[in-house]
Amino acid sequence: MSTLVLFLPPGSAPGPATEFSYALTTDGHTATRHDSAPAPLLPDPGRAGEVVAVVPIRALSWQRVTLPQGAGAQAPRLRAVLEGLLEERLLDDPQQLHFALEPGARPGVPVWVAVCDRAWLRASLQALEAAGRPVQRIVPEFAPGTGDEGPSGYFVIGTPEDPFLVAAGQGPDAVPAVLPLSPAALQLTGAVRPGSPDNLGITGEQQDGTLPEVLAEPAVTTVTERMLGRPAVLHTASQRALAAARGPWDLAQFEFASNRRTRTLRKAGSVFGTFARAPQWRAGRWALGVCVAAQLVGLNAWAWQERQALAAKQAGIRSALTQTFPQVQVVVDAPVQMEREVARLRQQAGGVSTRDLEPLLAAAGGALPAGRLPTAIDYASGELRLRGIELPPDELATANERLAAAGYQAAPQDGALLVRQGARP
Repeated sequence: MSTLVLFLPPGSAPGPATEFSYALTTDGHTATRHDSAPAPLLPDPGRAGEVVAVVPIRALSWQRVTLPQGAGAQAPRLRAVLEGLLEERLLDDPQQLHFALEPGARPGVPVWVAVCDRAWLRASLQALEAAGRPVQRIVPEFAPGTGDEGPSGYFVIGTPEDPFLVAAGQGPDAVPAVLPLSPAALQLTGAVRPGSPDNLGITGEQQDGTLPEVLAEPAVTTVTERMLGRPAVLHTASQRALAAARGPWDLAQFEFASNRRTRTLRKAGSVFGTFARAPQWRAGRWALGVCVAAQLVGLNAWAWQERQALAAKQAGIRSALTQTFPQVQVVVDAPVQMEREVARLRQQAGGVSTRDLEPLLAAAGGALPAGRLPTAIDYASGELRLRGIELPPDELATANERLAAAGYQAAPQDGALLVRQGARP
């Protein structure tokens, strides 16, 4: 499944010619295509694909609040609670801003709240919707406490005319810091060691493995290395967008929240696509394939053994029939044929079976209540019908208890009592 990850352009509402920087990926880690284009010309991720919008770091602010108990019961109430908690901290009217809580937010625990311009976000999403690229998830470019789930470290992004430094921390209380790129900003954030103004104290002897890496976009690599006094690691915007899309944040909350079922299906599809294509899951895919293959081989071996055992039992039954009754030349249904041959032998010897008339009459006579005599007796195919006898339920139950001891059962049928062979207790 393809995922289209795009940056929402900062500033005013996007127009028809506004270009969106994007990255197209199939595994969530490697961009198969990256460029910038107006909304109508963005690549289509497909029906099963997902569109993820990345909010730039300079379009967001972060606030730390503690939710009161019961604040998460209903979304409208939660929105009002956030407005009340943040009203005195914000420069703009809370009604003009969009709020989004961090994943797993709980009442009584300090949580981060992402804040951005509501009208700008709505206009950007509407422009993508009109172009046939509806957004399913909104993620921040940098978020507090991302750790391994999103971009963290020191990043220099922007343009050569307007570069700026982002210090994204890894702790749960670390909020991304955004500063114009300058020697002072590098020292303040800890990207370099403090030193002399000309080279910030970075000498060849000091450039060891203890210095933090600074990741820079291609456009600002030169200015970054000049201020650092050492090489910077090349890091593209598409890499940063994919890292942000892998994070747990989703700013599509409150009025921007999409259908839960659709989001769940797309999330499941995204997880499956990541597992199916991501290189870090290659060992897991091999392990799953080996397990499935082993199960299939085991099931086939077990089924073969069961078929062999069943065939051996059937061969044994046929052999017992042909050895006991050599006159049987063709075996069609061994149990039925054997029962037929045994009945024929019994008949030749003058014996009776439990299905004959005499045993049925004896069993019925011992089970019926005293004084109950039939007006007529019919016998056919091992079934005895005693006409003129109708037993109430209690007497019928008593008679069946007596008949069951001999392997028979009785039931009323068409004004008669039907006695035939049944299961022994």
